[in-house]
Amino acid sequence: MTIARTPETPTLFAAATLIWGSTWLGIKYQLGVVAPEVSVAYRFVLAAALLGGWCLATRKTLRFTPAQHAYIALQGSLMFGLNYVGVYWAEQHATSGLVAVLFSTIVFMIPIGARFVFGTPLAVRTLLAAALGVTGVALLFLPEIVEARAGGDAALGIVYGLVATAIAAAGNLVAVRNQRAGIPVLSSTAWGMLYGGIVAAIVGTLVGVQWTFDMRAPYVLSLLYLSLFGSVIAFGSYLTLLKAVGPARSAYVSIAIPVVALVLSTLFESYQWSWVSALGVVLAIVANWIAMRPAPGSLEPRRARQDA
Repeated sequence: MTIARTPETPTLFAAATLIWGSTWLGIKYQLGVVAPEVSVAYRFVLAAALLGGWCLATRKTLRFTPAQHAYIALQGSLMFGLNYVGVYWAEQHATSGLVAVLFSTIVFMIPIGARFVFGTPLAVRTLLAAALGVTGVALLFLPEIVEARAGGDAALGIVYGLVATAIAAAGNLVAVRNQRAGIPVLSSTAWGMLYGGIVAAIVGTLVGVQWTFDMRAPYVLSLLYLSLFGSVIAFGSYLTLLKAVGPARSAYVSIAIPVVALVLSTLFESYQWSWVSALGVVLAIVANWIAMRPAPGSLEPRRARQDA
């Protein structure tokens, strides 16, 4: 199935990037009273209800065959459940900056995974853009990385971060498979978020966390924001982008997100910029430009769209 790049592609990229860049602030208010696994479960069950309600209101089908449900459940478990639990666990043992650097390596994992799963050509410019992007993100958070001590909790955070990134990459590949099979994006995402929330709840139950809820405004408001904007709107935009440009290019959202997060941190948390962090921004922008720019005469962009 060939899907052409549309004029809406930059809008989808910007929506996912800007919203997810802002969710870093929201997640800060989720940590503390309520266990991470429980917060992830609340977030995606609520997001599933919101998106499912919208699908019903707009008469989009929510009915799928058992076989389709199996693949939707796999996508949801990886992309919304295990992935987010792993990220929250990683941030309990390592700085958020280090976790961001680890997660940016998804720009390597997804193209390599697509090469083995779908036979998508692994273009040199994709690897070049990935190297520049990860380097840029590393420079953005260089002070945090330098402060992180090797071994101990930091080492455990690195393990959790890399495992969560690999899980997210696998979830992206399952999403590509589901889209190629003709499964609608938004209605399947509603089910996928429900499955992801259930998986997070199961993980929380297995590790023996306390099921609590924080009724204070910061937690409730951040939960609503993460559910509606950070989940429904951002994932809806991202998965539509994934369908339009393929898994390799859409992964570069993970490179742009830290840039947005630090801009917001400058406004709300007095983040201090340096020439090193400014260089990191430049490299991240160049990486996205290389990755997203069509290559006339190259087979790689066409194949990427065919795999969407």
